[in-house]
Amino acid sequence: MLRLTAAGARAIVDMSYARHFLDFQGSAIPRTMQKLVVTRLSPNFREAVTLRRDCPVPLPGDGDLLVRNRFVGINASDINYSAGRYDPSVKPPFDIGFEGIGEVVALGLSASAKYTVGQAVAYMAPGSFAEYTVVPASVATPVPSVKPEYLTLLVSGTTAYISLKELGELSEGKKVLVTAAAGGTGQFAVQLSKIAKCHVIGTCSSEEKLAFLKSIGCDRPINYKAEPVATVLKREYPEGVNVVYESVGGAMFDLAVDALAIKGRLMVIGFISGYQSPAGLSPVKAGALPAKLLRKSASLQGFFLNHYLSKYQAAMEHLLELYARGELVCEVDLGHLAPEGRFLGLDSIFRAVDYMYTGKNIGKLVVELPHRVSSKL
Repeated sequence: MLRLTAAGARAIVDMSYARHFLDFQGSAIPRTMQKLVVTRLSPNFREAVTLRRDCPVPLPGDGDLLVRNRFVGINASDINYSAGRYDPSVKPPFDIGFEGIGEVVALGLSASAKYTVGQAVAYMAPGSFAEYTVVPASVATPVPSVKPEYLTLLVSGTTAYISLKELGELSEGKKVLVTAAAGGTGQFAVQLSKIAKCHVIGTCSSEEKLAFLKSIGCDRPINYKAEPVATVLKREYPEGVNVVYESVGGAMFDLAVDALAIKGRLMVIGFISGYQSPAGLSPVKAGALPAKLLRKSASLQGFFLNHYLSKYQAAMEHLLELYARGELVCEVDLGHLAPEGRFLGLDSIFRAVDYMYTGKNIGKLVVELPHRVSSKL
């Protein structure tokens, strides 16, 4: 059990409560682990991040879980984090990775009221690119099993769900344009818009992605390498689109603005096309933007998941229900088609980030962390 010293200053470990420090197979937790650490600030992930091998396995506090990670999610914003763009006050070295899923292998006494050793949990918390991560029990989500499909919902699924619910004002018959529609979060924007009985247009970059978009109900998938998106939108949607779910930036943002209908709404979820640049931005034709919005009574709004965490738990529960009922496809890309094969182990995270920026992934990019047997406590 974890208890306070007489002075109440800091928690100590009472190993008479040792079952909380054993993993569910009965073998002791290793003394050391591997993890990825940002050692210098750069949008170049390989330059910024170092794989450290002999890090102490952290111990959970009273309200915490120690999770042995089995799958971790790759996000476009990993390179924004490694570049120090989210919190300029944080200086290297610092841990990286936004989300993971695995088993609880140790926990504090308060956390044991709701969780047990061996339980499968998913979480969105910093430092997931590690073999073990301490996660506050309050931010963990119990899941039926350690399946990568559940991981897709943590950042990508909730981003689509909350942004469309809070900002999209979806209703039957509205026309929704989703950019990067076959990606980790785009797949959910497409499906949730269809559940709301909207007409969905989705942009993508290959015939394989086009087929995937058709399989999840996208009404008008557009492979922009085969068809100019602006031409298709002008020809087939002369009245414009009501809602845009935009995560690409640059030229795609510009044509999305031009495609807005009267009272249309454009939601900026990200701008992946610019993240690798020193400034993190891709150029847009912003000079005429006020006039374009005014002429159409249109609106432009940003969405950052961290500002909507009060809505997060309800969103996760709803998405898990949709998946359990078979109403939601959670497409996972584990790198089977990547040049060097499937993404296995922490060292393959570097490859996975590179792969994301080639634009080849279909669905959510996920890295599997096989259980590594090492020195024991």
